[in-house]
Amino acid sequence: MIKRLQIQNYAIIEELQLDFADGLSIITGETGAGKSIVLGALSLILGGRTNSKTLFDAERKCIIEGRFAISAYNLQTFFQDHDLDYDDELIIRREITPSGKSRAFVNDTPANLKVLQELGATLIDLHQQFDTLYINNPTFQLELLDALAGQKETADEYRSEYEKLQTTRRELRKLHDQQATARREQEFLEFQVAEFDTANLVAGEQAELESEQHRLSNADEIKQLTSGIFHYLTEGESAVSDQLTTVGNKLSSLAAGDTQLSKLNERFESLRLELDEIASDLEAFGEGIEANPERLEEVNERLNMLFRLQSKHSVKSVEELLGIYEELAGKLGHFANLDGEIARLAKAEEKITATLGKLGLKLRKGRQRVAPGFSKSIQQQLAELSMENARLVVDFAELEKPGPNGLDEVQFLFSANKGSQLQTIKSAASGGEMSRLALVTKSLVASAMNLPTLIFDEIDSGVSGDVAQKMGNILTNLAQHHQVVVITHSPQVASRADRHYFVYKQDKAGLNRTITQVRELNKDERIRSIAVMLSQNPPSDSALTNARELIEA
Repeated sequence: MIKRLQIQNYAIIEELQLDFADGLSIITGETGAGKSIVLGALSLILGGRTNSKTLFDAERKCIIEGRFAISAYNLQTFFQDHDLDYDDELIIRREITPSGKSRAFVNDTPANLKVLQELGATLIDLHQQFDTLYINNPTFQLELLDALAGQKETADEYRSEYEKLQTTRRELRKLHDQQATARREQEFLEFQVAEFDTANLVAGEQAELESEQHRLSNADEIKQLTSGIFHYLTEGESAVSDQLTTVGNKLSSLAAGDTQLSKLNERFESLRLELDEIASDLEAFGEGIEANPERLEEVNERLNMLFRLQSKHSVKSVEELLGIYEELAGKLGHFANLDGEIARLAKAEEKITATLGKLGLKLRKGRQRVAPGFSKSIQQQLAELSMENARLVVDFAELEKPGPNGLDEVQFLFSANKGSQLQTIKSAASGGEMSRLALVTKSLVASAMNLPTLIFDEIDSGVSGDVAQKMGNILTNLAQHHQVVVITHSPQVASRADRHYFVYKQDKAGLNRTITQVRELNKDERIRSIAVMLSQNPPSDSALTNARELIEA
């Protein structure tokens, strides 16, 4: 709800402040005093456009500031999404410089007009701006029917599921795009992984293969060399082994009784035995080697394949190749996971769509159930407001696929005059007719919907007497649930005020010009003001009596 409106240097307003409260606030005043100018200033903090020609004093900037209580509107997410500081008391300020430049602030944070318009649409329903009137909005029309049908929770659940569906579909599109652009990469990865699979790499095999290649390539030379060494060490006339044995025997006999020499003897004996083992191992190694051209060819082919892979991937070992293989296999696994994720999301999409179908049918039944009674009630109340021939029909059209608010598209079709063709409200209703229609429509759902502050500009145009009295009663009932502000020339409507503001013009001393002022009327001032509206200025005694009766009724 709006708590305060402050205006400085706007049109014929030098400076004024309006403090609003719950219930019904009435604004009256003589023609041309500036009542609609006040609404024009309010429209600026709702995102309306202006220029420097609207300045009261062309040398100073214009400042419009509104204070709102917003705890009931659940706007925390909106503030977070737009990087704005949230507080239960909201301050919106608009400034227009003499050069025509405009700045807007939300809780002292700069904001653009789009943010102001979105925020303002939640806070104020200003029945001067016919293009944005809630009653024209198909979403509001559906919300209205859902409120009458008592299925707000179902509607909220549907919208939540619909948002899930949109999120799921966005993710699916993203994954399909990834899949399409990555198909060629996937095919190349599959080729590379297959190449590695065929290679069947084993850690450490390269060193073993190179050793085997060396042995096979030099088999005869190795066999001859090892045989010769073995003969030299163990079988010749002057075999090294025999000589070492002779030396060992002599050293052993001398070492008896000498500790230091005994240690040297032990070392010598160990060396002799080690040499015998080496000779035996050399003999066995040589005997185990055979020339094998077929195996050598196999080893060479295997090594050539390893070298090709290493060159291809710019590495120098099988171990590095195995690392690349794991990386390629991991990337390829991502594509497999991508397919699985697409399948999972497709299944989720199917499930959400089925849920939407069930919820949408439930919403449809509730809306179609209350629509005839709603239309009838609207027509009855409009008849009481001097629109006897008005008709309103709720037109349903099934959607081909689930929409954001259900399985149906709804339009309120309206006709104000007898014999006129039913059209959309915006096309069929005049300003006054639209305001009355909005009034009775919202009065039917006042207790069931959380509406913004409702502002009506001369909703009573063209009505008087009993019709105006009924309109005042409707406004009174509506104001029990929502904040309502009405600009009126009707004494019957004005008499229902919880707060009554009077707008008037005053000559400003020293400025040689007229300015707009506003003040809240006390009870006696209200009686006199309404009496003037009933008769003349000054009012007659009978008008004063009638005004008092209207207020106390």
